[in-house]
Amino acid sequence: MTEMLTTPQGRTLALNRVEGQGPAVIFLGGFRSDMEGTKALHLEGWARENGRAFVRFDYSGHGASGGAFEDGSIGDWRDDAAAVLDTVPGPKILVGSSMGGWISLLLARDRGDVAGLVTIAAAPDFTEDGYWAGFDEAARAQLAETGVVHVPSEYGEPYPITRRLIEEGRAVLVLRTPLSLPMPVRFLQGTADVDVPEAWAHRLLAHAEGDDLRLTLVKGADHRFSDPDCLALIVASLEEVLGRLAA
Repeated sequence: MTEMLTTPQGRTLALNRVEGQGPAVIFLGGFRSDMEGTKALHLEGWARENGRAFVRFDYSGHGASGGAFEDGSIGDWRDDAAAVLDTVPGPKILVGSSMGGWISLLLARDRGDVAGLVTIAAAPDFTEDGYWAGFDEAARAQLAETGVVHVPSEYGEPYPITRRLIEEGRAVLVLRTPLSLPMPVRFLQGTADVDVPEAWAHRLLAHAEGDDLRLTLVKGADHRFSDPDCLALIVASLEEVLGRLAA
């Protein structure tokens, strides 16, 4: 059953919760995605089968949550995720996909209740290193003048990339300052991902600091990372993190 949560900032979020054993697993979806995606639902099924506490949710401006996508930013969506985490007692395991990987890195760095992390095609700093770096002078001028540039997407309608998204994103970058991850972390990345280059995964692994960090590359996997083998790898990585904590 879908719950509605009002955040400290006054935004309304939709979430689905499975009661069970902790540490709870929380799925953080990607840019313009929602909690009804293949990976989120697959993990919910795993949680139900294993009696594991689990939460999936929509950021503001996404899915069933309130607000307009164009009004949001990485910091806003980080705060949305933090509000969800605050409803879950005890340590948490985060599974962050794409933008959710960036947000989960922020939470793992800044909070004391993140006990483990799995990222899927993590996209830290993508507003700067992806969109802004890829804009030509005309696009940058349009962004400055109108406040928005519409970028084609293979997933549907063009994405509105706002000036606020770019400018606010610079306040929450994670690859320009130390990134301490003192918990079990598993980074997953497909080599055929055209949205998040494989090089970004190597950069993240090289930059992050921690004693239990591993990167797994899947040859031929794309950004969706949702075929049966990829879904099985996500679960296996999650179970490995949980096993590390139990040990």
